[in-house]
Amino acid sequence: MSARTTAGGDVGGAIVTPTRRRRRVPEALAWAAVVPFTAWAVARVAGLERGSLATQLMTGTPYVAAGSLVPLLLTALSRRRAATAVALAATAALGLSVLPRAVGSAQAASGPALRVLTLNMLFGKADAGAVVDLVRRLRPDVLSTQELTPGLAVKLDAAGLKELMPYRVLETEWSARGSGLYARNPMTQLDDLFRPVGHNMPAALITVPGAKPVEFVDVHPYPPLGAQVHEWSQALAGLPPAVPDRIRVLAGDFNASLDHAALRGLLGRGYADAADRAGAGLIPTWPANKRVPPIITIDHVMVDERVGVNAVSVHTVPGTDHRAVFADLRLPPS
Repeated sequence: MSARTTAGGDVGGAIVTPTRRRRRVPEALAWAAVVPFTAWAVARVAGLERGSLATQLMTGTPYVAAGSLVPLLLTALSRRRAATAVALAATAALGLSVLPRAVGSAQAASGPALRVLTLNMLFGKADAGAVVDLVRRLRPDVLSTQELTPGLAVKLDAAGLKELMPYRVLETEWSARGSGLYARNPMTQLDDLFRPVGHNMPAALITVPGAKPVEFVDVHPYPPLGAQVHEWSQALAGLPPAVPDRIRVLAGDFNASLDHAALRGLLGRGYADAADRAGAGLIPTWPANKRVPPIITIDHVMVDERVGVNAVSVHTVPGTDHRAVFADLRLPPS
């Protein structure tokens, strides 16, 4: 029947509006995006990284966690429930692994103070004056140094460290192996606390006014490069556990992030990461003073779980490729 016009101008018949087809992301593309992130999430949660390359890549987990939002969006646009569910699970697992470090769980703590500063000196190339200026400003009770050479030790004292921190346990070398502890208060070297694997890792019993002496370890395992990944793992496994009758603090360049199962294993032996507790656990510490900004967090202050953490800050020092980590700690009273 043809349309009919009435006196009022109405036109008969039905007006049909063509439906628009919503574009879907192809299912194959959605799954292709989901699978790598899901595999990463499984490896991170279960601690499945093996070998040098996988171990190094695992430090990128915070960036992978952020990137996992992309496949989640793609699967949602694909309208495939199974793919979306898997993507959501991967994003949740990665997020729960990473985000707590930016939130922190530390509360203002009371008790005797122990201020710790740790810095890798890059084969003794760190600017001695800048290091001493940082010590003057932050007033640490303990300075833990890695890659400390005999020459830099002399420069540090000439710049004023000898007066600021007169007590020291040094194991310097003209290589990356050198390390050293400096303190404001008396300390005694501990020779048999554990068997170091890798670089020199001096340990000392440090006097803290108002608290029992603290056992302190300057940590610096080999990086997990090539065959050294096995010694790296052995070094972290060989660090002394926390014990009920003594407070222990481990500080240095661990060449490991909290996304490594080996470092989480250390936490499981009675320690907490000070930066993680303070909500500063995602601040990168390496590489510093490069054209690219620091991207990974491998320098840490690990504390007995009974130790309070008031604050943690990270500082750039000229001449070295690591950033200094400062932790303001509170010890249980004696």
